[in-house]
Amino acid sequence: MITDVLRKQIIDYLGINMQSFSKEYKVIDEIEYDEYTQALIHYKGSEDDTIPAYLLIPNGEGAYPAIIVHHQHNRERHLGKSEVCGLAGDPLQAFGVELVKKGFVVLAPDSICFEDRRKNTKGITPDEENDFSQHYNEMCYRLLRGSSLMKKVIDDANIGFDLLKNHERVDKNRIGVLGHSYGGNTVIFQTAVNEEIRYACASGAACSFKNKMERETGIEMAEVLPGFAMKFDIQDLIKCIAPRQILLVSSTDDKYSMDAYDIEFKSRKAFEELNAGNNLEHKRYNGGHALTKEKFEDIIDWIVKVTSEI
Repeated sequence: MITDVLRKQIIDYLGINMQSFSKEYKVIDEIEYDEYTQALIHYKGSEDDTIPAYLLIPNGEGAYPAIIVHHQHNRERHLGKSEVCGLAGDPLQAFGVELVKKGFVVLAPDSICFEDRRKNTKGITPDEENDFSQHYNEMCYRLLRGSSLMKKVIDDANIGFDLLKNHERVDKNRIGVLGHSYGGNTVIFQTAVNEEIRYACASGAACSFKNKMERETGIEMAEVLPGFAMKFDIQDLIKCIAPRQILLVSSTDDKYSMDAYDIEFKSRKAFEELNAGNNLEHKRYNGGHALTKEKFEDIIDWIVKVTSEI
């Protein structure tokens, strides 16, 4: 199929490692709540580094649907997994808590350069100047080596997927990904290259490179991909997700999802050709980039509905 060819081209261009990864992880700490257990875990990243994450598991036997929640950026590199799990930051980013209470196993990892994956400090205390410098250097050094920060982000995200896929309490046929903003970028790239992901929701992230450059919108560091926009754009990544289910969430005044309708239009044919036109959904809201209670609740409802139908 055309989408298979396109996916391989993107994987090759980014140098994504599509091998199977270890399912092993170490439990550092556990807290038992009324409805679920929250485990702080460590597992190996793609460069033999350590990825800290929270693993939330509902009380009961399972097997449960599962989801990786990729955290946002928001110039708050001191927040990652803790914000997803409602331990710090914006309560409207706490998807992990809501989803585990609805019967999902949730993996909330720190992305490289965030929270406990900062070299200069750990935890949720900001160190803005050093946080930025480290993140910038992680991008630059990889570009100098002929790689990219996106490759690292997606390789690490796929390790998290394999961890969930091999977990005894997880239904491996119902694993998805969710993210807002930076997390939404990660969702789009990861789901495009990883065919085993069954469903995805990307909020505040459906904006083409073409639109960003025309409007002089900032490019997140992981999206600095030399030559990528000469061959591909975000709609090509969305095409690679067909025929699986994806929800794009955008807003009228959000520069990071400004041309989401155009992306949807250009991607839809790939879904329709696979008799899956209804699997590409797009919800557009009035307002700006930030999540609202309405968006938050609609995203949760969509995920619950989709997994119940798989």
